[in-house]
Amino acid sequence: MKQLFSPRVKGIEISGIRKIFEAAGPGSINLGLGQPDFDTPQHIKDAAIAAIREGKTGYTPNTGIPELRAALCNKLKKENNLAYRPEQIVVTAGASEALHIVMQALVSEGDRVLCADPGFVSYAALATLAGGVPVGVPLDSTLHIDVEKAQELMDGARLFVLNTPANPTGAVESKESVKALVEYAADAGVTIVSDEVYEHFIYGKKHYSAAGFGDNVVTINAASKTYAMTGWRLGYLAAPENIVGECLKVHQYCQACATSISQYAALAAYTGDQSPVKKMRDEYLARRDLLCRGLGDLGFPFPVPEGAFYAFVPMKPTLVQKIIDAGVILTPGSAFGKNAPEYARLSYAASREDLKRALDRIEKATGE
Repeated sequence: MKQLFSPRVKGIEISGIRKIFEAAGPGSINLGLGQPDFDTPQHIKDAAIAAIREGKTGYTPNTGIPELRAALCNKLKKENNLAYRPEQIVVTAGASEALHIVMQALVSEGDRVLCADPGFVSYAALATLAGGVPVGVPLDSTLHIDVEKAQELMDGARLFVLNTPANPTGAVESKESVKALVEYAADAGVTIVSDEVYEHFIYGKKHYSAAGFGDNVVTINAASKTYAMTGWRLGYLAAPENIVGECLKVHQYCQACATSISQYAALAAYTGDQSPVKKMRDEYLARRDLLCRGLGDLGFPFPVPEGAFYAFVPMKPTLVQKIIDAGVILTPGSAFGKNAPEYARLSYAASREDLKRALDRIEKATGE
């Protein structure tokens, strides 16, 4: 009988994060999803409402409205010291689509795609869908990329997906590590795909964009986390023009353009008041300290996350299930690769009250 489904699709699983999220029972405290619990700032919502009222509801240019691409160039110059032109920007339906079209445009059948293991769930799956072979790059004991082992794996690879600040670990890579990875990749003919969606949520360290160290980099970012706009589905990629041209082909046929209303909302986000971002960062820091102190008091040793809004904590699968049964939803480490089966990711994108209640339930579950 002829096979009904593509081997590429059969070779991946539904996201472990979504499985846990959708299985959450009534009364559960959800620390499993990377979803900011803040509302989108009012001036951004107002811009979207104005765009609807003004009838800006049709197709936009495939690459995005010119005003937004210009604003993104200004943002990249001001915040990341990166010199991009509007022609080097493609506005996408979230960072997820940006990652997808980059993989589709750059990965050939059998190409090796390097990504951290443990690392974000989408990277390996998107590489597989593109016909590539995902290869896990191990982390060191502090949950940072092992740069020497990454270098060893680069020979013959096509892409290296770099995520800093990282999901699920919260690790922020140093300037020295980012520079070394970009330079090693350039020597090996590898393109770096730099996922920087958590760049504004860093605690005591500094973010370094990979594209600042070489031109073999595709920068990916989004409004989703920075401005609490996950449901608006608005991201972008910035890259050399030859890469943008090929990515645009995929984008045209799978998406055509990002939602017009979301683009006008994002324009207000990137050009308007930035104080809500600082308020969210400060609150995430307070939540991080609350959760990490509480878990430490319960006897869990782990590196304190330096960025994003996740704690990646050693936990045996049996304990993870006990905690879930006790009404705290967290994500097993196995969802993030092969190298962390005895870990769990806890998101502190939840209120302090919920975090305190979750810690109480975790304490009871660990005492059983």
